[in-house]
Amino acid sequence: MNIIQQIKTAGIVGAGGAGFPTYYKLETAKQKVDTYIINAAECEPLIQVDKQILKIYPQKILASCIEIGNLLGVKKIVIAIKEKYHDTIEILQQVLPKFDHKIEICYLENFYPAGDEFSLVYEVTGRIVPEGGLPLEVGVVVNNVVTLLNIYNALYENLPVITRAVSVIGEVYHPKTLVVPVGTQIKNLLEFCGGTKISSYTVIDGGPMMGKIVSLDDVVTKRTSAILVLPDEHPIVRMKSLPEKFFLYQTKSACEQCRDCTEICPRYLLGHDFECHKIQRSVSYQTDELLTEAYLCCECGLCDWVCPMNLLPRRVNQKVKQMLIQKNIKNPHHRKPFKVRSLKEYRKVPPERIISRFELQQYVSSATLEPDTKEVPEVKIPLLQHIGVPAVPTIKVGDKVKKGDLIGDIPEGKLGSPVHSSIDGEVVQVTKEYIKIKR
Repeated sequence: MNIIQQIKTAGIVGAGGAGFPTYYKLETAKQKVDTYIINAAECEPLIQVDKQILKIYPQKILASCIEIGNLLGVKKIVIAIKEKYHDTIEILQQVLPKFDHKIEICYLENFYPAGDEFSLVYEVTGRIVPEGGLPLEVGVVVNNVVTLLNIYNALYENLPVITRAVSVIGEVYHPKTLVVPVGTQIKNLLEFCGGTKISSYTVIDGGPMMGKIVSLDDVVTKRTSAILVLPDEHPIVRMKSLPEKFFLYQTKSACEQCRDCTEICPRYLLGHDFECHKIQRSVSYQTDELLTEAYLCCECGLCDWVCPMNLLPRRVNQKVKQMLIQKNIKNPHHRKPFKVRSLKEYRKVPPERIISRFELQQYVSSATLEPDTKEVPEVKIPLLQHIGVPAVPTIKVGDKVKKGDLIGDIPEGKLGSPVHSSIDGEVVQVTKEYIKIKR
């Protein structure tokens, strides 16, 4: 079995973003790129899992880097990490000489969203990814740190993706980074951290900027990097839970066209023709031609952070995208910028400013990493944890399964990723959405 097939069989998807199947990204990029970037930027405020994993497993990450770099035929392998992560960098510098392969470290400034692929490619290479494009179009492939650890496990230990490291932060007694079986319920994570300090709270899957509100019965997927617990009345919760009719009405009535959302936008500053303020203005008129610019929004949320009227441009852009997709209107914007905006270097927002603006200071703490996998009584494993089609169940109720057994596969010729049992147990429920297994 070749490397691509091993990665596919192991069910590896992008661990730091939308969950794009890794085998497809690498297969598409073979012999077409010259630079391979390992994303260790830890983009979201408060989240700590990437740098912790890199600090504990540097040799495994570097071994995977070399394997994939050779597979792709690249000239350069670069680990992109924020310069402020001194402890992790020190360990990297100690381990790198042990490998007979040149791997560079790119020291990033402390800004958000440094881990966004488009921003990362520019910071490392000086190249600008085209509008609506991919790093592949400028000769680059990017993988997240946890993705590289999963690749190592697949290539060297024959292990599929059945666990996930998750930072649990916010209103819990003991903030921790836990390694848990994929399919673990959120309520189990809170119990592992000593429970919550308050009775009225909201749980967010991800960081404060790009995370989404989930319930206690929702589960950890291959893409879950953090669980953030906040009071129900917290500004972040308000931004994420405000009903659609209200934020659209507020935008139509209160947007003053100040351009702040445009001037802070990472895509605009990279030279893309995306003017966020015009989208906000146009929601009143439903001008589809102009609204298609919303496809260029990376949904980082800086527009929400900077808006002087406390509007939610990011959520408006998300709604516009949904509306365009429903109308079967595709993204027509594919221009290749030649240079970045002149003020780009002066508009890098430090995460500390975001933390202050959104009243998150009290949640800045070290989430202690506990590397041993936690045991849970049952898991509910989603069949769709990735971009593409859902996995199709390969087992039935009553079947006994062992940790690592294939329980859902992808139809031949379809884009997707298989899923595996994350515990030993019995299959107690099979639906089109998930498979439940009890220990």
